[in-house]
Amino acid sequence: MTLRLDALRHWIATRHHLSPEACRWEAVAGDASLRGYCRVTFPDFTSRIVMDAPPTLEDSQPFVVIGREWQAAGLPVPMIHAVDLEQGFIELDDLGNDSLHHHFGTDAEARSGTTQALDLLDEIEKRAPIASLPRYEPDFLDEEMDRFPDWGLTRWLGIETPPQWPEVKRHLLGHIAALPTVAVHRDFDAMNLMIHQDRLWIIDFQGALAGPLGYDLISLLRGRYHRWSRQEMDLWIEGFRQRCLTAGRLSPDIDGETFRAGVEAIGAQRQLKILGQFCRLCLRDGKPSYLEWLPHFYAHLDEGLEALPALGDFHRWLRESYRPAMEARLAEHRATSGAGGRS
Repeated sequence: MTLRLDALRHWIATRHHLSPEACRWEAVAGDASLRGYCRVTFPDFTSRIVMDAPPTLEDSQPFVVIGREWQAAGLPVPMIHAVDLEQGFIELDDLGNDSLHHHFGTDAEARSGTTQALDLLDEIEKRAPIASLPRYEPDFLDEEMDRFPDWGLTRWLGIETPPQWPEVKRHLLGHIAALPTVAVHRDFDAMNLMIHQDRLWIIDFQGALAGPLGYDLISLLRGRYHRWSRQEMDLWIEGFRQRCLTAGRLSPDIDGETFRAGVEAIGAQRQLKILGQFCRLCLRDGKPSYLEWLPHFYAHLDEGLEALPALGDFHRWLRESYRPAMEARLAEHRATSGAGGRS
């Protein structure tokens, strides 16, 4: 998005009793939302991050409420120093530029980073209050999945939704409903975990909901930056189940196979949402670079569905119909736009 730099400069200068020219401004990488971010460096060389979230486009109230609650609970989130919801400006701690995904270059680094992230996830599930969080309702999970046929099939590929689609959704939602409720970040990805002062910090938490245990686990394990083998996935999932059992967050009645199926069902729901949402980011929001991630997240979906044999017909349709159509359309897009390379 285009930052409202003049208004930001005036707001910060007024707050800190400085002239607008006294500070140095630097745009920093944004995300898939309509928010923008700047780093402001003050005359004493300290710095802050300023979020620009136009209130007609983004509701910043959840970010403020969750950020303050999580900080009060002892979770590592950036301190909120100032808020102007009317203008859509928020002043935050500057956690630097070193996100965890920069440290996923080798298997050993990815394993170490994932272990650290799961330790932090354990803290979130122990400490984050859920009473004030909206519930991740089945209707919302259903609507998210429908972005796949709406944007990913009809609008992007121009192909029909397979007839088994309603049953696919029912099956996935049934597995998800069997899991207990915790606070879920909903984008617990290595890019949203910053390394600062020798520890991990959580950012981009404004979408947190009270949702199914395992959502953030599978978001991390089937994220952008590493692909685990089936055996490694099973070990991560079972290790997490054991941790939850010890902490009392999971009933012993939920055995390993049931938990794995529930977690992979969440993963399938999430990958289907992403495959539609990234097409929407291109078609509606003018962000075509997200299309380059479609093969990556399709591969995650393909691997995850192996744990859900009841969806075998849908799995075959994805392999025989969706994948070839997606790859052909993506090749056509690259040829006509000169695109190539992920955001």
